[in-house]
Amino acid sequence: MDMLQTIALSAGLAWASGLRLYLVVFLAGLLSTLGYLQLPETLSVLQNPLVIGVAGLMAFAELIADKIPAFDSLWDSFQTFIRIPAGALLAAFAMGEVDPAWAVAAGLIGGTITAGTHFAKAGSRLAINTSPEPFSNWVASFGEEGMVLGGLWAMLASPLVFLGLLVVFLVLVGWLLRRFWSLISRLIRRPSRPSA
Repeated sequence: MDMLQTIALSAGLAWASGLRLYLVVFLAGLLSTLGYLQLPETLSVLQNPLVIGVAGLMAFAELIADKIPAFDSLWDSFQTFIRIPAGALLAAFAMGEVDPAWAVAAGLIGGTITAGTHFAKAGSRLAINTSPEPFSNWVASFGEEGMVLGGLWAMLASPLVFLGLLVVFLVLVGWLLRRFWSLISRLIRRPSRPSA
């Protein structure tokens, strides 16, 4: 695996983990077992049938949980403590047998990518949950799953294109998070009107 593919694998696993961690682990393990994805030795544990099975079960649970308005935000809140560290570890281990400084750097960058993706997802889903109908929630959920599948395909098919799209995505996430923060700040600073 050349350096461009390694960087794309590291960044791609981190990015996708912010959206659907269990699906990413399941697909990476399954595709590697079937010979469609070359994982470094440091990630060979993902090929273990137990890991694939548990990740598949959790991916199915998340598939259901993510379609239920309001519960999906509760799920995302809990997943904050799982997705971000897992994304950082996947990014670090995806670098393979390298100088530990490179692995730590990849973990730090990967954790940041995972956090940005996760908080953009969680924030947008929180905003969508204010809508009384469930359809926008379902569309967003299926859209996220499509993004993960499309992103992983792009990562494998053309690492350079994937990295370019990732940069565009991260710029949009930065803009989106800034807008969310601005909205929250205004809501906090807005004086409450005294009741008559």
